[in-house]
Amino acid sequence: MIKYTTSTIALVFAFLSGTAAHAAAQPDPLIADMVATSPTETPQDAAPVAAEEPAGEIVVLGTRRTDRTLTNSASPVDVISAAELTTQPAANMIDQLKNIVPSFYAGQNSISDASTFVRSPSLRGLSGDQVLVMINGKRYNRSALVQVYGGSDTGLGRGAQGPDISAIPSLAIGSLQVLREGATAQYGSDAIAGVLNYGLRQDQGIELVGRTGQYYAGDGESYQIAGNAGIEGPWGFLNVTGEYVDEAQTSRGATRPSAVNFAQAFPALASQLPNAPGPVQFWGNSPSHGFKSVVNAAINVSDNSKIYAFANYAQSKGDQSFQYRPSVSSTAVDTNGVVRAQNANAVYNNTFFLTPCPTGNATCPAGGFVQDTNTFRFATLYPAGFTPRFVGETQQIYGVLGFKGTSGDFTYDVSGTMARNKLSLSMYNSANFSYGPTTQTSFDFGDLIQRELNFNADFTYAAELGLASPLTISAGGEFRKETYEQTAGDPQSYGAGPYSVAQNLYTLTAPGVYTASGTTAAQGVGASGYAGTSVATAGKFSQKAYSAYVGLETDLTDALTVGAAGRYEHYNTFGDAWVGKVNALYKLADAFSVRGSIGTGFHAPSPGQSNVSIVTTAFIAGLARQSGTFPTNTAVARYYGATDLTPEKSTNYGLGFIVQPVKGMTITVDGYQINLRNRIGVTSPFTVTAADLVAQSALLPVGLGGQVQYFTNGFKTRTRGIDVVGTWRTRLSEALLNFSLAYNYNETKVLSSNARVISVAQLIDAENLAPKHRVVFNASWSLDNLTFNVRENYYSSFTSAQDYGQTNGVPNQRFGGKFTTDLELSYTFAEHFTLAVGAQNFTDERPDRLAPTATIPIYPLTGSAIDGQVYPRNGGPFGFNGGFYYTRLRVKY
Repeated sequence: MIKYTTSTIALVFAFLSGTAAHAAAQPDPLIADMVATSPTETPQDAAPVAAEEPAGEIVVLGTRRTDRTLTNSASPVDVISAAELTTQPAANMIDQLKNIVPSFYAGQNSISDASTFVRSPSLRGLSGDQVLVMINGKRYNRSALVQVYGGSDTGLGRGAQGPDISAIPSLAIGSLQVLREGATAQYGSDAIAGVLNYGLRQDQGIELVGRTGQYYAGDGESYQIAGNAGIEGPWGFLNVTGEYVDEAQTSRGATRPSAVNFAQAFPALASQLPNAPGPVQFWGNSPSHGFKSVVNAAINVSDNSKIYAFANYAQSKGDQSFQYRPSVSSTAVDTNGVVRAQNANAVYNNTFFLTPCPTGNATCPAGGFVQDTNTFRFATLYPAGFTPRFVGETQQIYGVLGFKGTSGDFTYDVSGTMARNKLSLSMYNSANFSYGPTTQTSFDFGDLIQRELNFNADFTYAAELGLASPLTISAGGEFRKETYEQTAGDPQSYGAGPYSVAQNLYTLTAPGVYTASGTTAAQGVGASGYAGTSVATAGKFSQKAYSAYVGLETDLTDALTVGAAGRYEHYNTFGDAWVGKVNALYKLADAFSVRGSIGTGFHAPSPGQSNVSIVTTAFIAGLARQSGTFPTNTAVARYYGATDLTPEKSTNYGLGFIVQPVKGMTITVDGYQINLRNRIGVTSPFTVTAADLVAQSALLPVGLGGQVQYFTNGFKTRTRGIDVVGTWRTRLSEALLNFSLAYNYNETKVLSSNARVISVAQLIDAENLAPKHRVVFNASWSLDNLTFNVRENYYSSFTSAQDYGQTNGVPNQRFGGKFTTDLELSYTFAEHFTLAVGAQNFTDERPDRLAPTATIPIYPLTGSAIDGQVYPRNGGPFGFNGGFYYTRLRVKY
């Protein structure tokens, strides 16, 4: 770590000192036709146009004033342009931000239940619902998915219920502002790690974008078509965006050793292996397609007031590969020469007897079965085993209507928001073993639905008090109602069929006489892989909150800017919350300022976190077991020690400086600390025993040997870090040059935890899953209509303890740091057309391969783990798909 820290700091200072020296040698003023850039912006896919300097861009986050810019803001803010977002080859907003913002992290989530369809990103090592997302300054709703999947795929977001920003089309965005500071006192619950505010486009014209590409490996074909159209006039404006995306499956694993053995032992059945001749299960991106749209509009009521409205509608469908269920047992030798069993799924070892005892025969009681040749085995249905396919369909509806305006020094903004996010889950190529021969092979699991209703009123007044600037007084209030709903699935998706209890068998030993001959094994209930929501657990759960805030901001002198804010919120579920914040900026010289802040914050537990109820299949010691997440107020959760959730509470500290050493160059350095108490997470699993089943009949869907977990306030953390951002714009002869470098160091330390409910592996992931060092360096060269862009990324090492274990608290494998390179060349012709070709991860870097350990053996037969894994299952910070090349055509009028 010392080596990485030293080299990264050296890189930062080498860049800053080198660019400062170069800038000092350029006496010309900043040329007017240079493309405006921000700390994370490059002028891709666009010819140079007239623009302001980045330092003059207005900042709207972290302040209620209208005259704050990047260089005089008391809060650290990144402004990401539309060009930077829309020229990313990724169609998913999560992956776009992961490429741009150093402290933003998201796993690949290859096989992680519903978390594959709604990924939970992280900012500064904190979970997705500790980051507030807004559109045009209005709160964006949560997704319907509560992240309950266990493992490092969701290691930083496990337990979170955050927004699904992948539903936002990038072409609809005018700019994105990222506030790297706690702001709960200003914006309410969730703004602990920071705020993302997407500003929608309102310009006039037509823009069409088409992109196609695939990975170097020859799979994962991706197609994207997007369009934007806008009109404006004295009456107002209307801007509409639509986008369609279709992405194919990727596979970066090997087939399982058990599948290789099966194909060799039963060549006539090899073609019936799932996905033959490919791997029986896929480690990679799931195939998906979807549509996203945004409408943004305003009608001018007067010169100083307008009615505004904006909406977001999106839907998508993904089809995920689950784990393979082998039909026969075999063995394979690992790299240490140990012969290891490749066990068949337990259901293949069971025979289902179908002849019931004759009516009225005392020697063969009612409910018993005759042990004869009238039988059923699951090898008849899936002779080569089976791999369930899990399907998720998401739908996002979000709309805001408001009225705002100014009257002298007074401004007002009154609005209402309605939103609904729905996730419909289903599965095919599966079975409910407890129904034997009458099982379905496809199941609908029901819907998860999140509804939100918000009303906001915000007011500001600029009072002249004889200070260096007017005193900006802000005040307002909010009403928010959240409703979480689970609807029931197919009865067989969760039900207990006739074979959920052991069959009592009888053999005919004499005419009309039967003798007891044993029992069969009881079969697990619910679909194999995931269990639907039952009628008993379906329902709606709501939470209401009322809040009020007040803020003050002014320049006490020409050099000193100060601000303060306080907020009160009342929830009908847990009571009151009070938070506050103060910040200041002092201008020591025209080119040098220091800034700092102290604030408190909170995240209110959502109705989903308190009431989610899900049963999935987990592989425990190589055996398929049911794992259930139970609401905190249920008898099962209370049996294992659950209590009601309370809010997470934070204290935030920030200190930094801004320097403009020469014309066209801006450098910001900001250190931060976030102390977070009562963190909400999901407990370590409790294993169900026979005594537990007797004590709690509601444990039947989980079954003997299954696992139980629930939400809890289980630990306390401290996050410390530093952000360094440098930008420089100049020219070389006739060419325009843009450089930016962003570095983030982030370290989370678990200060205390409840060892009974939070595992060592969970704590290790909280501290080490995200790289502690991240660097993004951008360089752009433009001459006339030709532009060439280079982005160099550095990711330091990371661990994945929940997936790959630990010994005496030390992770069994640390995955090494990597550099990746992105390249793009674009040319604008006929004034309106821009053609671009590029490669992301040009050198085709992958995370380290899995190293053999006592718990994760590697098999020479396939070069993989027992389940076909080659790379860490969460993909690491940049994924394991490797290089991606693409071409894009943009048409703009």
